[in-house]
Amino acid sequence: RAMRAARYSRRQMRSGPLVLVNRQHPLAEEPRQLLTAADERYPNILLERQAARLLAACIQAAGGAREIVPVSGWRSQAEQQAIWEDTLQRRGEAFTRQYVAVPGCSGLAIDLGRAAREIDFIRPDFPEEGACGRFRRLAPRYGFIQRYHREKESLTGIACEPWHYRYVGTPHALLMEREGLCLEEYLDWVQTAPRTCRLEHGRSARVFYMPCAGDETELRLPEGCCQVSGDNRNGFVVTVWEV
Repeated sequence: RAMRAARYSRRQMRSGPLVLVNRQHPLAEEPRQLLTAADERYPNILLERQAARLLAACIQAAGGAREIVPVSGWRSQAEQQAIWEDTLQRRGEAFTRQYVAVPGCSGLAIDLGRAAREIDFIRPDFPEEGACGRFRRLAPRYGFIQRYHREKESLTGIACEPWHYRYVGTPHALLMEREGLCLEEYLDWVQTAPRTCRLEHGRSARVFYMPCAGDETELRLPEGCCQVSGDNRNGFVVTVWEV
């Protein structure tokens, strides 16, 4: 396959669907991207456009249009700081550190809940059964992962949150589910060797890692359909879709 050269700056390492955001790797600045309503019924709950489109498709496939509602989406640094301080005052430090994430997930994270008259903003109900359970099982096919699992608390620093989903895209969500990896582990795993994932309709995708060298890095990319995402740590994850 023919190759082309493309140059990526260190700043671009902080954007893309695979950016890692946690207490050790905060975003250095507010994300600049196109945001839209995660659900037209809730115009103030925002998500990155591609993520919003695929979220709607997954909810529809799960038959959850009436049962699943968005609770919280993109938050500015100021909003997230206010939530942290309010929760700290009302529920204490231990609870806040367990359930309130650091600011900035670049419009890729969404809290979902089962529709009800009253919904807990910090810990919405998102059960295993019904449309919520079907959404959970379908999510990786649409590029979403449950960001925080109980067995990964030591790595993520956040308690299990069955309601909190992060868009990473396919094939990454499928690979993470297949290998039982959280985002922190996945970004280490893809550095060790190129990875391949079979997709629907006979297609496949190849994933490999390129470290960021200096202020600007030249990547050798195959011609055709590919995506480059920064990881907000050390480099870029390249995804190549193949027939």
